[in-house]
Amino acid sequence: MQFKGNVQKLGDSVDTDVMVPGRYLSLMNPADIAKHIFEEVDPGFVGRVKPGDVIVAGRNFGCGSGREQAPFGLKALGISCIVAASFSRTFYRMSIDLGLPILISPEVAEAASQGQAIEVDTVSGRVLLDGREFRAEPLPAFIQQIIDMGGVTDWVKQELARRAAAQPSGASA
Repeated sequence: MQFKGNVQKLGDSVDTDVMVPGRYLSLMNPADIAKHIFEEVDPGFVGRVKPGDVIVAGRNFGCGSGREQAPFGLKALGISCIVAASFSRTFYRMSIDLGLPILISPEVAEAASQGQAIEVDTVSGRVLLDGREFRAEPLPAFIQQIIDMGGVTDWVKQELARRAAAQPSGASA
């Protein structure tokens, strides 16, 4: 997958408690969650993000509570991809499960600036910042497949359908 947008630059140790304040954890609609992303620490964030923008952050992005509302809300807000120096394991896994591409690149995290034009190719790991090329760790093929299908739920549905179609008639899976 390839994405083009502008950089939304964030620092180190951005935690999920700051991304989605606790009082919004009961919201079920991702679009409703998106309205409140970073509202306590950066009330203008939601207004600055344009569809396709890429978050570029420092180390340990997504630390804190394991709340899936954070990647749900970021994706619903229009964030196409996240590139960070590193991620919390829980946030990394939740993002993949929800179909939000995330790449690791300390070099991109160091070089990127707020509002800079960015292009990301998740298959090759190629990242362009205002035309300068950088490398990120490309997503493994099976994770890319999950992302391409919109997340692990859709991947499982399609895999079950594929297996059922491959079964001889009368056999059960």
